[in-house]
Amino acid sequence: MAALTTLFPVFFMLALGFISRVKGWISPEQKAGANTIIFKILFPILVFNLMCTARFEISHIQIILYVFVIYVLALIVGKLLAPIAGKQYAHFSPYLLTAVEGGNVALPLYLSIVGTSSNTVIFDIAGTVLCFIIFPILVAKEASTSSSPKEMIKDILTNSFVIAVILGLALNLTGGYAWLMNLALGEMITKTLSQATAPIVSMILFILGYDLKVDRKTIVPILKLMSIKFVYYALVIVGFFILFPAQMSDKTFMMAPIIYFMCPTGFGLMPVIAPLYKNEEDAAFTSAFVSMFMIVTLIVYTLVVIFIA
Repeated sequence: MAALTTLFPVFFMLALGFISRVKGWISPEQKAGANTIIFKILFPILVFNLMCTARFEISHIQIILYVFVIYVLALIVGKLLAPIAGKQYAHFSPYLLTAVEGGNVALPLYLSIVGTSSNTVIFDIAGTVLCFIIFPILVAKEASTSSSPKEMIKDILTNSFVIAVILGLALNLTGGYAWLMNLALGEMITKTLSQATAPIVSMILFILGYDLKVDRKTIVPILKLMSIKFVYYALVIVGFFILFPAQMSDKTFMMAPIIYFMCPTGFGLMPVIAPLYKNEEDAAFTSAFVSMFMIVTLIVYTLVVIFIA
């Protein structure tokens, strides 16, 4: 019953989003508007709050470095193996094996089990550096775009997610957030952040359900690429048990990498790799790949709830 209590609200919101698309209750334009509000405005507030309140230790730096290395290796593995999944998509598909969607998928699923935690946000730091700083430069070179270094730097520094991470880390590490909480305004700030972040998890799950769809034309190459991604990140999770046994002995922490690294490709990566697309079919492949991998994520999440939580 405890597992059902945790799972039912999640699957209810996913199903509600899926049905809303099938029945036409919510138009794509309306969903896109909700998408913008959640991902560009409210979600960075949640990330900011988590970064401000996160407890960073020496082991966290090691974990961030580990995640950074495995993402770089994922791109290399993708360059070598992605053609096996489909040569027609090999010009961009290696990137689909890199940074996973921690914030919009792993975080709400993980928080639905543990309540409050910054464990998955720590993993996101490496992904943020890659997705919003390194990958735009690589993609610009591969796509031979006309973006100048100045324009790329501006895009990086004005990204709301990057701003949230930088400000949150700065206030956390300098003690500025703790100082603010000790002021008379502390309670007001806490309640304001709670009010702003309250609808985020439910709306993200609704949007994920709305976007859950598969293009039958690309199912074979997608399944092949999914297999590569699944095996690679299963090995990454094994690496956590080998490199960080103390942390993985804590059940609350152990669930974080298992759920996190079995999540689909990061949503923020899609616009970054868009210049590599040759046609609309490439964009459709990416969308279908992300949607189908959500099924893997939900299966893993369900198993975690039943057997670990």
